[in-house]
Amino acid sequence: MDNNPVIVSGGGPVGLVAALSLAEKGINVVVLETCTDIPTDLRAGTFHPPTVEMLDTLSIGQDLLQLGIKVPEWQIRDRKKGLVAQFDLGRIADETPYPFRLHCEQHKVSRLAYQALQKFSNAQVLFGHECVGFTQDKEGVTVQIKSGDTTQEVRASYLIGADGAHSIVRKTAGIEFEGFTWPERFLVFATTFDLKSVGFTGNAYIADPDEWAAIFVQPHNGPPGIYRIAFPIQPDQDEETVLSDDYVQSRIQGFLSPDRTYDIPYRSIYRVHQRVAKTFRQGRIMLAGDAAHVNNPLGGMGLNSGIHDAMNLADKLARVLQENTGDDLLDLYDRQRRITNVEYVQAITIRNKKMLEERDPEIRAQRLDEMRETAADPEKHRAFLMNSSMINSVRRAAQIE
Repeated sequence: MDNNPVIVSGGGPVGLVAALSLAEKGINVVVLETCTDIPTDLRAGTFHPPTVEMLDTLSIGQDLLQLGIKVPEWQIRDRKKGLVAQFDLGRIADETPYPFRLHCEQHKVSRLAYQALQKFSNAQVLFGHECVGFTQDKEGVTVQIKSGDTTQEVRASYLIGADGAHSIVRKTAGIEFEGFTWPERFLVFATTFDLKSVGFTGNAYIADPDEWAAIFVQPHNGPPGIYRIAFPIQPDQDEETVLSDDYVQSRIQGFLSPDRTYDIPYRSIYRVHQRVAKTFRQGRIMLAGDAAHVNNPLGGMGLNSGIHDAMNLADKLARVLQENTGDDLLDLYDRQRRITNVEYVQAITIRNKKMLEERDPEIRAQRLDEMRETAADPEKHRAFLMNSSMINSVRRAAQIE
C-alpha cells in the first residue's frame, strides 16, 4: 500500500466525512483547511434518509441523530392560500430505517467528524493550511501547501478537492465548471419564532411568483430550535436595504402575522449557482461536494450529494490503495456521482425553484394541483418521496457501471 497520505483540500463536512471514512478504513489521510477553525455560519442543514444511513456506518452516526431534529413531514404551501400538500416520509419506512429528514447545522457535523478524526493516528487535520497548487505524475501528487508566509511541498498518493465552489484544486486542474448562475440572489435569515405554533412543519416551501420561500428548522441551542428562511431578492435590490431590520421584518410578515415583530438573530445574502464539473476525476485528482457541483437549496440536496460523493469516493480509494484494485475504479466514481448529480440533483432543484416561482397563473395552478393530487394518492405520494428523499438517486448511482 502507498504510505503517502491521501490529502483532502477542504475541512468542511464533505472533506471531513471523506477523511473520516478513509481513516476508519486504515488509510493515511491529511485534511487541509484554510480557516483557523470550523466555520459556524448557518449553511446547509438537511440530511436525507440515505445520507443518515451512510453517516451511521461511521463512528459519528448516532451522535448526529442525537444532535439533530427529526422532520418526518414537510409541506408545500401557497403564500396567500396556505397549505397545498403535506408529505409524510413514514410512507417509505419500509425503504429506510430513517424515514425522516434530519435537520442539523452542517458545522455540527463537521465538528463531530473532526473530533472523531482526533482518535486516529493515521489522520491529521491542519487548520490554517491551504492547498495552493499541485503537480501529479503516475506515482502520486506533489501538493503545495501554504501556511502563513510559508509554502511547502508534500507528497500524496491522491488529492481530493473538497474545497468548495471556488475550488483551487478544480481550477488548478483546469476542469470546467459547466452551468449557470441564477440572476437573483438569496436573502437568508433565521428567526427564533416557532413556526410550528402556526401550522408549519419543520420544513416547508412557500410558492409565490415574487416572494417564494424555503423554511428549515435547525437545532441551534436547543428546543424549539431556530427557523432558517431563504427568500429571493432581485439583482437591482440594494444590499444594505435588503439586510435592514425593516426589510427583513416585511418579508417574514408577508406570510406570518403582520401585527408583531420577529426576533432575527442572523441574516446574510448569497448568490446561487447550478454547475457541475466536466469531470470529477483527473488522474490522481478527485473532486467532491461543492468543488464538483453546486445547486440551489430547494430540496436540501447539495450537502447530501456531497456526503454521497465522500462516501462513494472513500470506499473506492480504499479499495485501490489496499487491495491493488486497478485505479480505473476511480473512473466509476466519476460516472456514478456525476451522472446522478445531473439526472437527479440538478434536475430536481431546478424544477423545485421553477414550481415555487411560476408566474403564469394557469401553469402555477396546474402545478400546485399536481402537488395536491400527488400527496392525496398513496402510490404517487410514495413515488414522489423516493425521489425527493434521494433514495432513488443513490440506487441509480449504484446501478451505473
